[in-house]
Formats: sequence, C-alpha cells, structure tokens
Amino acid sequence: MSGVLIVAEHDAGKLKRSSLELAGKASALVSELKGDVSALLVGENVAPLASELGKVGVKRVYCSPQGSANALAEAIKQAQPSVVLATASSFGKDLLARTAMRLGVGLATDCTDLTVEAGKLKARRPIFAGKALVDVVPGGVPQMATVRPNSFPPPQAGSGTAEVVTLTVGSEASGTQVKEVKQAEAGVVDLAEADRIVSGGRSLASADNFKIVRELAGVLGASVGASRAAVDAGYISHDHQVGQTGKTVNPSLYIACGISGAIQHLAGMRTAKVVVAINKDAEAPIFQKADYGIVGDLFEILPALTDEFRKVLKE
Repeated sequence: MSGVLIVAEHDAGKLKRSSLELAGKASALVSELKGDVSALLVGENVAPLASELGKVGVKRVYCSPQGSANALAEAIKQAQPSVVLATASSFGKDLLARTAMRLGVGLATDCTDLTVEAGKLKARRPIFAGKALVDVVPGGVPQMATVRPNSFPPPQAGSGTAEVVTLTVGSEASGTQVKEVKQAEAGVVDLAEADRIVSGGRSLASADNFKIVRELAGVLGASVGASRAAVDAGYISHDHQVGQTGKTVNPSLYIACGISGAIQHLAGMRTAKVVVAINKDAEAPIFQKADYGIVGDLFEILPALTDEFRKVLKE
C-alpha cells in the first residue's frame, strides 16, 4: 500500500478550502511515502470538481453519491493508500471514525500537523483542552487522521488532471434522515474554515449589541463567533459558538470581545495564530492566551477599532 487518500468536501458547488489544504499536504507527504494522491468526492454530479482537485496534485478521484463507510472502504480497497485523511469537520470525523472501526485500524483526530517518520505517518494533536500537544502514530494500515482546517496553506493550482472513477457501493442502514438543509448567511465563511474571527461574549448583554461585533467582522472580512454564555443567553445562534461544546476553530486572527476565557472556550480556539483579547477585567483568563490585550470597555473599544481598521484598509 502507498500514497494518500483524502476525503474532499464541497459546498454550493465549490471545494472547501480545507480540502484543498489536505490535497496540498497530501502531495508533500507522498514525496516520502511514495505513491499518488487520490480523493473521495461525495454527492450527486460532483465529477466537475475533480478537475479542480487534479490541478492541486490529485491523480485519481473516486466519486460516490453517498458519504458512507461503505463508500470510503471501497475507495480504500481500490486506491490501496497507506494514509487516509479528512478534515476535522462533523462529516469527516464521523466518516473516518466509522470506517476506522470497520477496518480495525487506528485514528488520530483533530490534528494540527502531519509528518512522516521512518515511513509512518506521525500526527500532532492537542490534548487536555489544548493545554498540551502530543505526537501519535496511528496503528494499522491504512493510517487514518482528521485535520483541523487552516493547519496548512492551500496549494497553488497547476495544470494537472485527475482520472475520475465512479464507485458503486451498497447502501448503509441509517438511523438519521435529512429533512432540510439551511444555507448559512450569504457571504459568511463557516467558522471552522474562517481565517479571521471576531467573537463576542456575555458582556455584550443583548442580541442587538452584537451589531458592534458584526460591524468589526464586516470590515475585517471575518466571521462572527460567540462564547457559550452568549449563545445560552440567546444573543446569537448556536452555529456561531466556539468552544468545547461548539466549533473548534483555527484562524490566523481571533478577536475575543468580552469573553473571560473559560477553559471550555479556550479548547475551541487555542490553536489560533494570533489572539486579541478585549475585556474590562485585567485578570480575565483570556489574557493569558492573548498575544495582544486591551483592558477597557468593549462598547468604546470596538467602534474605535472598527473606524481605525476601516481607515487603514481603505489606504
């Protein structure tokens, strides 16, 4: 067995950035593991996306109408990869967990880095709510891992092409049924893939006050996040929640506004590259994680920041 198989995700007819990141990293890994990069694409009429994957180093794309363990197992049977990777999304984590169990192999989850050592995949992942990092070598063949979005730079598109293979697999019994798919707000990047995030906490005191967070996010081209306390108070919907019971994010910039920094929240954003904390409590735990901290009233600071960023970005 050789090469790397990735699970490529897409939305609204476009490949997700995280899947392109996986393709780029897979290409780097096969230079040591040998073999080629292949991909599994799930959904109806997804073959046109194969050309985009081909341009970033994928040699073969397996297309399946269903995202089941049966489909991934069949792709693995045909591709014979030594490593299988997926994004650490709800879809990727569920699919790889079920497939790993079926194949009797190990799975490293929520990884932030991947390397090859002595011909084996070594995965780095956070533990203890992000307080420490551990290197693990998934057992079995193929080795399997899910990776946090924004862990690797997306590759430059080239002129390569990918062979398209249509999979025929049996259906799996499921206890769930999709009733409806609701689209996110227009122009808003999903938190898990966002490169910049501005999050608000309970200190905002109302749903209306979240407008100052949205205004700053709009100027920065960022997505809007929130703490669990803000979500529980009804200031914003749960799909914006960052933390242990919300979404795990990995942006290049994370601005925490009125968030104290409980361990459950830190667990969801600890790997952000740059953290800016705004809080009137100078002893708030969030400042221990922050690269930059502003002690003061967020209702004065956020509008001022928004105005300054607007001026700078116009220059």
